[in-house]
Amino acid sequence: MPRLSVWLVRASFIHLMLGLLCGALILAEKGVPFYAPVWHLFPLHMEFLLIGWLIQLAMGVAFWIVPRFSRGASRGPETLVWLSWALLNAGILSAAFQFWFPVMLVVGRILEVVACILFIVGSWRRIKPHGI
Repeated sequence: MPRLSVWLVRASFIHLMLGLLCGALILAEKGVPFYAPVWHLFPLHMEFLLIGWLIQLAMGVAFWIVPRFSRGASRGPETLVWLSWALLNAGILSAAFQFWFPVMLVVGRILEVVACILFIVGSWRRIKPHGI
């Protein structure tokens, strides 16, 4: 597995753990009320699991499994995909600050969309018919 895929998959598992922690706290509060503001973790729970875990895991596996080039660097220039990884995680962290700075949610979403576009652009040339 290429190093970039390893970083994407490991980061996705970190977000999975954070999302499960938020969800466990919310579920515990629902069962035995102990601290009502814990429900404010619900947006983080969704952010960590949907964007941080699912999207990032899909990106890591896609980068690994998409066909390689027969000549030169097997996966082509990886700079855009590395930048995509950095922007995606920066976007997730920015969205996590939405409670204190509401504008950070918009900033986070913009970073996440740009990260996905960069991933597509960085991987586009590798999508080709078999044998070419």
